[in-house]
Amino acid sequence: MSVSAGKVPGHVSLVGLTRDELKDKLLAIGVAEREARMRVAQLWHWIYFRGAQGFDEMTNVGKSLRASLSEAYTLSRPEVVSEQVSKDGTRKWLIRMPSTGPLDKGAEIECVYIPETDRGTLCVSSQVGCTLTCSFCHTGTQRLVRNLTSAEIVAQLVVARDRLGDWPDATPPEGAFVPNDGSRFVSNIVFMGMGEPLYNIGDVVNAIDVMSDGEGLTLSRRRITVSTSGVVPQMERLGAEANTMLAISLHAVRDELRDELVPINRKYDIKQLLDACRAYPGLSNARRITFEYVMLKGVNDSDADARELVRLLKGIPAKINLIPFNPWPGSKYECSDWERIERFSEIVYRAGYASPVRTPRGRDILAACGQLKSETEKLRARARMMAEQGIGAEGVYAVGTGE
Repeated sequence: MSVSAGKVPGHVSLVGLTRDELKDKLLAIGVAEREARMRVAQLWHWIYFRGAQGFDEMTNVGKSLRASLSEAYTLSRPEVVSEQVSKDGTRKWLIRMPSTGPLDKGAEIECVYIPETDRGTLCVSSQVGCTLTCSFCHTGTQRLVRNLTSAEIVAQLVVARDRLGDWPDATPPEGAFVPNDGSRFVSNIVFMGMGEPLYNIGDVVNAIDVMSDGEGLTLSRRRITVSTSGVVPQMERLGAEANTMLAISLHAVRDELRDELVPINRKYDIKQLLDACRAYPGLSNARRITFEYVMLKGVNDSDADARELVRLLKGIPAKINLIPFNPWPGSKYECSDWERIERFSEIVYRAGYASPVRTPRGRDILAACGQLKSETEKLRARARMMAEQGIGAEGVYAVGTGE
């Protein structure tokens, strides 16, 4: 089973478009300039607040305009090829974008939903593949195919709300996390999926504008975090134009080690990166930078590493996320022992920095930090084999394998 609402071959979907793009689409089918602004507001409400999947749902839009919209456009979403649900409730979707031409079968990306007691976090991708080749990251083993458009980034949130029943009057699926305070299921967005967001900054900024619009998807910019491995020249632009929270994939305190773990360090070293952090627009104790630090056994987890981390971050309002390494097939690294992680955290905490240890989520479906990769054929093949042999996948089941 696959999911693709109201798809018409050759027609462009309006889902994910900015206000200006929607206006252009209306003008293209003959809507007058003076009328277009009002019509954009109507479309915006139905697409981004109500989650409409067909133009016939838009009861305050005239029949003739609805007919014109239906003839020219769709409200189709990218195709959900597969959904996997971890034993901890994490959901991972393999999403196929529409074909862009005869040689493009439709790029595939992965998107992850993480339910927690106080929030629902959606981890979105900004590129198909990645160029950074970080040695501990599974995504980095997949070559870059292309950037995602802003519409394709926004569509990941729309798809998530579809799958979770996270629209007014919608019914959530069995087993889905349902907040008890009446809030939306997806309350937080992290750009920590596939790709380096700052190598696609224009589309990322435009997507954030759509996601944070108060008349539609209504996510607070303080609940949107963009993670970068250190594309220093674009960090100021991100802060000035997107005004989101910033996360830095640091992972090492010495240039020679970071050169290996995060190769972009050879271009923008630790000093340049931290100088850019100190200059990040809006930086304050209320808007701290999160530094991500993956814990690799015998590589970057010593007491000396912890003390040097504290020294490097002096004067930067910061929180340090310690991330137990999430294994993936073929990796040469191991996760630090729990006692070592706790000792590292204690040194950082005593220096005055919050240093939570991130609970690994979705490891069993390769949905945890550093595990995303759109080549999921092996997982689907494994699921088919187990089904044929009558073997249950412990803690994991696949929904909608696209067959």
